[in-house]
Amino acid sequence: MSFYYYDNDECKFVPIEYSTVDRLIHTASQLLLYGIVITGIMISLIVSFAGTPAEIALKAENRELQSQLRHTKTTIVRLDEQLARMAYTDNEIYRTMLGLEPLSYDERLAGTGGFDMMSRLDVYQAQTSDLLRWTLSNIESLERRVNIQQLSFDEIKYFYNQNQDKMRHIPAIRPINSIITSGFGPRMHPVYRFRRPHEGVDFRARIGTPIYATGDGIITMAGMNGTYGITIKIDHGFGYESLYAHLSRVETGLRVGRSVSRGDLIGFTGDTGVVEGPHLHYEIIRDGVPVDPINYMFADLSPEEYIAFRRIADSNDRSMD
Repeated sequence: MSFYYYDNDECKFVPIEYSTVDRLIHTASQLLLYGIVITGIMISLIVSFAGTPAEIALKAENRELQSQLRHTKTTIVRLDEQLARMAYTDNEIYRTMLGLEPLSYDERLAGTGGFDMMSRLDVYQAQTSDLLRWTLSNIESLERRVNIQQLSFDEIKYFYNQNQDKMRHIPAIRPINSIITSGFGPRMHPVYRFRRPHEGVDFRARIGTPIYATGDGIITMAGMNGTYGITIKIDHGFGYESLYAHLSRVETGLRVGRSVSRGDLIGFTGDTGVVEGPHLHYEIIRDGVPVDPINYMFADLSPEEYIAFRRIADSNDRSMD
């Protein structure tokens, strides 16, 4: 671009001539000015849409907190499931065996607090507020349920101490050091090829594997028993019986009327009777009705082993006898 000035003497516009240095200084000044203006506009836009550096840092912190809250939510859900399984075991096994009344769902919740803690969360963003409300509410519920569960265990411990003789007689261990291959309930019979009630569980075992009494009691059967083959049956008293089928032989000297204690060797696995292969068929009868033996192995099964046994039992639709 060229600039002019008016010459009064000659009555005309005369172009202004700049030196190279002046032109460079002028051009640099213009570029600097344009840069300052553009930078100011960009900063204004960034502040408008993204916020100040402090606001950006707060947003990043909020995202991290939300991520941690979501992780906490997952943990709380898992703890809730574990506590539910504990409550089921507490009601269906421990309290039932000891003759205690099961605790209802309402009793385990034990009511709620007296004031609303959630109103203080309204200052947060909606998503964060919802996560905090859910987290605080469920933590409060877990705390109440854990306290109730602890009181229940204390009651169970007290009754256990008062009923130790009964607990020694209840079949409460695995009869064999092996894993389950088939569970309790209707199963496809491997020989007859139709579904029929499977009133016990099957343990994988080679012929000759030792079998142990699962509770104190008296031998009421020790010999052949139709399709069950060589069978041992123990009366534990208190309405409980246990049965061990398809044995290869009975322990020497074991006979009807003999008393046995939990952990005593009583026989050896085999494949007698109508079976697919060598294994141990194990039953527990309570008040004349077969019950799921997995629920009565609490004395030597860890929670992880119990879950593994339950998964195998529920997934296999075939029995071995």
